[in-house]
Amino acid sequence: MFAFSDALAGLTLAQREVAEHGDEPLVVVAGAGTGKTRTLVARVAGLLARGVAPERILLLTFTRRAADDMVARAAALTGQGQVPFGGTFHAVAYRVLAARAAEIGLVPGFGVLDPGEASDLMDLMRGEVGLAGTAVRFPRPATLVALYSRCVNRGQPLDVVVPAEFPWITPHLEAVAALFTAYTARKRATGVLDFDDLLLYWRAVLDATTGAPAFEHVLVDEYQDVNRLQVDIVSRLAPAGRGLTVVGDEAQAIYGFRGADSRHLRELVAALHGARVVRLEDNFRSRRPVVEVANVVRPTQDGAALRLRSTRGEGPPVRLVQCYDAAGEARAIVDDILRGHEDGVPLREQAILVRAGHHSDLIEVELSSRHVPYRKYGGLRFLEAAHVRDFVAAARLLDNPRDEVAWYRLLRLHPGIGAAHARHLLAAGDVARGDALAAGANLVALAPASVRQGLAATLGALAQAREGVGAGARADGVLSAVAPLVRARYPDAAARLGDLERLVDAAHAHERLSDWLAEVVLDPPASTGDLAGPPVLDEDYVVVSTIHSAKGLEWSHVHIPHVVDGIIPLDMSLGTPDGLAEERRLFYVAVTRARDELSLYAPLRLPYHRHAGDDRHGWAPLSRFVDDAVRAVVRVQEVEPARRALTVAVTGPVVVDLDDLWRVASPMSLEDPT
Repeated sequence: MFAFSDALAGLTLAQREVAEHGDEPLVVVAGAGTGKTRTLVARVAGLLARGVAPERILLLTFTRRAADDMVARAAALTGQGQVPFGGTFHAVAYRVLAARAAEIGLVPGFGVLDPGEASDLMDLMRGEVGLAGTAVRFPRPATLVALYSRCVNRGQPLDVVVPAEFPWITPHLEAVAALFTAYTARKRATGVLDFDDLLLYWRAVLDATTGAPAFEHVLVDEYQDVNRLQVDIVSRLAPAGRGLTVVGDEAQAIYGFRGADSRHLRELVAALHGARVVRLEDNFRSRRPVVEVANVVRPTQDGAALRLRSTRGEGPPVRLVQCYDAAGEARAIVDDILRGHEDGVPLREQAILVRAGHHSDLIEVELSSRHVPYRKYGGLRFLEAAHVRDFVAAARLLDNPRDEVAWYRLLRLHPGIGAAHARHLLAAGDVARGDALAAGANLVALAPASVRQGLAATLGALAQAREGVGAGARADGVLSAVAPLVRARYPDAAARLGDLERLVDAAHAHERLSDWLAEVVLDPPASTGDLAGPPVLDEDYVVVSTIHSAKGLEWSHVHIPHVVDGIIPLDMSLGTPDGLAEERRLFYVAVTRARDELSLYAPLRLPYHRHAGDDRHGWAPLSRFVDDAVRAVVRVQEVEPARRALTVAVTGPVVVDLDDLWRVASPMSLEDPT
């Protein structure tokens, strides 16, 4: 038995209020660095201390790591073997649906399409409605998936979203509507769901559920990032708000492109009569100068009345470093990083946060030229690597041989089968209706003669893998099937097969292959390093990250380059007031990642073309977010361009004489000598 007083030790008054709150709706407005994770853990401990059964507590987050951390800390604090039910919205939705698949009309072992695979399916189908070809500009598959997802997550009709956010698609509106209708039907017919379907089906299950709610208490982290569909799910999990706890901060809502809306937190407070609102304002992360800048930068138009107070005391002033050009900015950043390293700050405690991945190009060149190791986040993820997607597609066929998208990818792995041949085989083999894996000979017979032997070997190995017992044995069989294809297709096959071997090792901890595949898709590793461990050649490295990927993280020293209009805020986001407001929130998130030192960099000149050899450039005005109020609380530092002085010995005054250029010959000298 644990003492709840242990969970309360060291909490502020506001945090204690959250931990001790009863069953009425509770909204926690948690500023950056205010210890919301510890507060939520104490809240869970308080519920368990009151006798609430762990299985009656649901914890919803936006990353599995956050959910696992909170659950583990609560279990360690309370000493209880049982832990609350927790995970991301999509992961919990999958577990609910997988447990009742046959009952609700889904294929047992149904596959989950990641956004890339959803794009593949759109690509397969868009020609059927006249959205492919070169006659005019047609929307790309990834754009179509983004449009589809935005409509679903916001609950907005296609003819509302397209004119406002995708106006160039307006001439194709009817064809897109037909494609989306067919896309939905094709997923149902082939037994696959995309990310949006997981939430749609979970909401439908909740609508069809009668009796008492499954959970007595529902805790939702990062509520400012929920979309309309997730709002609906939360409202059904806690219909009257009783037992509901949400934590969020409008000033940190940065996922509008996913359908999130920063206003949802405020709307929840208005909808839940009698909801208790608690504000966490004591910042345990950052020194006072960083917090002072954060308070000035923090958006106020959303009505989020919250002012941070640093508990860590004084520190060096925040710097605004004004550079001549982008190259000078890169040099200044690396100079500052190495200076910090000489002062005892490890490289891994220093981060460079950029608005978009390509904004770090020159900085990465400078880091490399000066032999400073770094790791970059926010680019290609592990699951987006081609060989990993190849493996996942093959593995999905074991439980769902009607998975058309998986077949499309697997067939194209074989030399001699291109996109057109693959489409023909899918249609002629009627893979969406039967078990093409069991009847592999039929598919092989339809393939080009040069491919039949290799295709037969692949299908035979997959059929054998399907007979395996347990996720690990079946994953081993899939790897045996795809290994020859990987060796034939990729020059660096050895490294790619090493990735897959580590991925397969993780499958041995699961019972069902379909559950493990869903976990990989819903919460993929960010890179191979997540499976293989940290780098062994150099354990210390600077972090280069997009601001979006840095959400929830912190470093001792943070460097933010390109603090100029057009980048922060990004020019493509300035079409609407909402876009500009989100850019300010993104800047606030970047600023609040710093614990000890924060440096902002603003180059005067930026190149027009990042990789061109010319010197064409534009003048870059300082970001509108760095106004007079911000400049009043930072130290401005100007970095002169690096120019080497050329010393020449002269013996006297220098005379420049151009008279010979202007001397005109006399008329006599111009006459014809003959």
